[in-house]
Amino acid sequence: MQTVVKKWFRDKDSGFLDNGDGPDIMVRKADLVKCQFLKVGVTVEFECHPDKRGLIAKKVKIMHQNKSSGPHGGKRNIKPFRPGVMT
Repeated sequence: MQTVVKKWFRDKDSGFLDNGDGPDIMVRKADLVKCQFLKVGVTVEFECHPDKRGLIAKKVKIMHQNKSSGPHGGKRNIKPFRPGVMT
C-alpha cells in the first residue's frame, strides 16, 4: 500500500499515516526500513496489519519522489558554468 505521512512524533518514535476516511494507520520507528524517522507529507509504501488497537504499518519505506516543478516534469535547462570576468 502507499499513502502519505500524516503525523510524526520524534519524542515517541512513532506517528500516523493517512487512511483517507478510515482511522489513521499507526507506524513505529522499529518498522521503518532504511530511515530513522518520517516527515509529514512524504509518501511511503508499507504493509498494513490489524492490531488490537487498530491498523499498524510494517516494512515502511520512503518512496522516491520526482520533484516535478514546471512543465518539463522536473527537467530544468541548466546552463554549463563558464568562467568569465564580471564588469
